[in-house]
Amino acid sequence: MTDQPDLREALLAAVPSLRAFAISLSGQVDKADDLVQDTLLRALANLHRFERGTNLNAWLFTILRNLFHSEHRKRRREVEDPDGAYAGRLRIQPEQGSHLDLEDFRMALARLPSDQREALLLVGASGFSYEEAAGICGCAVGTIKSRVNRARLRLAVLLNVDDMDDLGPDSMTRAALQG
Repeated sequence: MTDQPDLREALLAAVPSLRAFAISLSGQVDKADDLVQDTLLRALANLHRFERGTNLNAWLFTILRNLFHSEHRKRRREVEDPDGAYAGRLRIQPEQGSHLDLEDFRMALARLPSDQREALLLVGASGFSYEEAAGICGCAVGTIKSRVNRARLRLAVLLNVDDMDDLGPDSMTRAALQG
């Protein structure tokens, strides 16, 4: 532990008040006991940082409080799942397919005539209304609607998209995700 008996005695004397403070913070005796133990371990490991002549209890309480808040921040992002049911339902689509799909989309988009690509990007990607896109392009609203429709149809051909089931993961990946 430490070769300084007076410091060791002071650490042990602080345990009841550390425990009471930990219980008041956590609201649970078992968690409070773990917190006090972690505090004492941290204090012993960093005893060289303690300045003799300063308030040992204040130093210990600061360590305990910081440990509690660090643990609280970490636990706030965690989901309690003691039987693993939640984790068992988690599925994630493989990432590599989406990178390839995006590259295919970029190449297909580049193959569209510039007026169709421009109209599709204004309406589909930038979120402009048909009227706003028509104003930007300096043409009639019907012309923008026609360009967007032709662009979507041409993209579907270039990307071999026949229906909505062709979008997203392939059938084998969908089956694995439903596992």
